[in-house]
Amino acid sequence: MARGLHLECVIGRTMLAAAANSIVRLLLEPSCAVCQTGLQHPLTSPVCRACWGTVRCVSPPWCVRCGDALPQWRAIDPECPRCRRRPPRFTLARSAGRYDGALREIIHVFKYERRRLLAEPLARMMRQAGGDILAGADAVVPVPLHPFRSLQRGFNQADDLARHLGLPVWRALRRARHGPPQASLPAARRHANLKAAFSVNVFWAARPRLRHSPLRNKVVVLVDDVMTTGATLDACSRVLLAAGVRSVRALTAARAVAERPPPQQQPPPPFDPRHR
Repeated sequence: MARGLHLECVIGRTMLAAAANSIVRLLLEPSCAVCQTGLQHPLTSPVCRACWGTVRCVSPPWCVRCGDALPQWRAIDPECPRCRRRPPRFTLARSAGRYDGALREIIHVFKYERRRLLAEPLARMMRQAGGDILAGADAVVPVPLHPFRSLQRGFNQADDLARHLGLPVWRALRRARHGPPQASLPAARRHANLKAAFSVNVFWAARPRLRHSPLRNKVVVLVDDVMTTGATLDACSRVLLAAGVRSVRALTAARAVAERPPPQQQPPPPFDPRHR
């Protein structure tokens, strides 16, 4: 009896969602934020299934530390040249996809056009790609924006992603210094641009409900939208470790890979934003 009632509820919700999508298509004629084709399921995602299906994952071989792709001939070396030259303070980092093509456009409209509905499917990709990163962690920590930039943008994209990852969200960091965006700087200047840029959020640490779960001896996962050189994640990791965190991992939606990985023999199935 209960099982039959549950099935009826599921069918009812499916029919209601289909009807709602049809009404939105009829009245608004929404188009994909990436390719501009008409959306069949506009209430699910502002990006069509075809564009989601072209998102490319970062496939092995990759750096065991930062997750950057390695060419086949270097697969015997477990770390990339950047991590060997300047080992990051985080222990492990992974990304859901390569920062190019459709995923680059999806993140662009998410951040700069305020398509915040994209946070949920992006975070679902992150959970699928970063299960080992999230496993056993105490909380996720979004990389903060400076208050001025947050006011300009209207939201923090890292915070939106973090809230869909299934772990407690600890806003334990604050951006203390406002500098030029990392994306506008060459790789050689990114670490210098972040010197003393982050600090522990003392207002967060003073909240009564967190007095019995301080940062000390915790395992946390830093969350951001894009990882390029890893300078931002490294700077945040240093602050968290100095505050007593036992281990810092990192998880991002996209990775700007430094090397071209070998072609996949059996590519993974396309990402379906409706699949849960």
